[in-house]
Amino acid sequence: MRTLYQFNGGIHPPENKEPSTQSGIARAPLPSKLVIPFRQHAGAAAKPMVRAGDRVLKGQLIGMPDGFISSAVHASTSGTIAAIGAQPIAHPSGLPDLCATLIPDGREEWITHAAPSTSLRTGFDYRNSDPAELRQQLRMSGVVGLGGAVFPGDIKLRPGNRKIDTLILNGAECEPYITCDDMLMRERATEIVQGAAMLRFMLEAGEVLIGIEDNKPQAIAAMRQAVTESGLPFEVVVVPTIYPGGSAKQLIRVLTGLEVPSGKLPTDIGVQCFNVATAYSAYRALAHGEPVLSRIITITGNVRRAQNFEVLLGTPVRDLAALGEALPDTDRYLMGGPMMGLPLASTDIPLVKASNCIIAASDKLFPPAPPALPCIRCMRCAEVCPADLQPMDLFWFSQSKEFDKAQRFSLFDCIECGACSYVCPSHIPLVQYFQFAKSEIRAREQDQQAADHARERHEFREYRFEREKQEKAEKLAAREQAAKQAPAPSANPADAMQQKIQAAIARAREQAAASQPKNTENLTAQQRAEIAEIEARRAHIHELAKSAGEHKKE
Repeated sequence: MRTLYQFNGGIHPPENKEPSTQSGIARAPLPSKLVIPFRQHAGAAAKPMVRAGDRVLKGQLIGMPDGFISSAVHASTSGTIAAIGAQPIAHPSGLPDLCATLIPDGREEWITHAAPSTSLRTGFDYRNSDPAELRQQLRMSGVVGLGGAVFPGDIKLRPGNRKIDTLILNGAECEPYITCDDMLMRERATEIVQGAAMLRFMLEAGEVLIGIEDNKPQAIAAMRQAVTESGLPFEVVVVPTIYPGGSAKQLIRVLTGLEVPSGKLPTDIGVQCFNVATAYSAYRALAHGEPVLSRIITITGNVRRAQNFEVLLGTPVRDLAALGEALPDTDRYLMGGPMMGLPLASTDIPLVKASNCIIAASDKLFPPAPPALPCIRCMRCAEVCPADLQPMDLFWFSQSKEFDKAQRFSLFDCIECGACSYVCPSHIPLVQYFQFAKSEIRAREQDQQAADHARERHEFREYRFEREKQEKAEKLAAREQAAKQAPAPSANPADAMQQKIQAAIARAREQAAASQPKNTENLTAQQRAEIAEIEARRAHIHELAKSAGEHKKE
């Protein structure tokens, strides 16, 4: 038995997972329109590779990675690009982003890729491949972290000089209502294990641990069977059910006893963590050549039919709400779970790679929070904080806009899990205050960077002007010095002319002495006689010029 560790705090909210696990994963029907954002990952948005009016195939590249931290975007099905422009997306700011509007043709015509029927035993042999090429293939396949952070997978597979001792596969799925990873592990465990083996190969990692919370017995059994059949030395570890035990840092702590230092990454302590859905998408990309075109998503909440669906990226939320048969009193939707989910401004917002759950909400299901009361310093928020922070102090600093103090109290170690808000007896929206403080600090840092850049440009401009001024002064001084050293000109114009002639003759002699005659070998006697005659004439002319100059002086 592996020794498990604990992290500070955590809570046990109602799970509400059972309704969406009564049926298997269903395939959502093809929508009439897909809106595919070019930014479905952390980092720079993909660069559009198509124009309005282009016909595309399923899996075709429509967005090229642009920058080191970026990932590709593909057409979710075959059809016609109707428009390229700004569309509403799921973002806290509510601002639109660049998207491609794709009208499906219903044919589902694929680009050329590996046959989906390729077996695991006779298919792609990753062990004889270059890890760098595999990472590039993941980048061009749009494989990102599907646990929510959507960080490009190829970047996480480049640990640099750090040795990875432990690869962790995150199947905890701790947030209430969400069951997409649970169902994925139940039904596609073999592919997940093979994907984990590929990730391990690229990382050159040691042990592989698959962490699953103990409220998922069927997923645990399926994953253990898949590991046994594969013959791989992986370990499925059952961890206690607690929120937010599925957060990467907390799961690392539970499984290994190691703690990721403040401001550091898991790779700094020899650990890397991937979501089980990410491992599955990596397997599909490498073994079958299939980019990330769809994902499993939980439709739950105030619906008649709670279930998990495999949905094409870009499908509008209204189509997903129709699949779940939202009840009449549904008045809003959440993308994600009730703890960390994002309220959606419209049902026109499309599904993206980060979307793992759509919750139909109503006042009956999620009653409005009572008005916030003053903080009573009860310390409950600190008791449940998994990052060992002091949320009540961070709240005061955020409210009073003392952002420097908030940073000193490790504000950016907050994972925004919402545990503090959940237990607050004063109903203070603590997470919203922390998000506000973080955004203000980032904005100020960007402004400071812009100011520093402008100051550097100004200083370099002043330095350039001073350098040019100094160079001009040095050239002027050199000319004055040369003028002082030059012989004084004669008062007689004839003498001045004679000096110029003599200087020219001297320069000509120097040039003649420095130059070497060419083509003077193997000459005939006649050619040598002609050359001698020419040289004699030149000497005679020089003598005449010299005697004429002496006559003028007399």
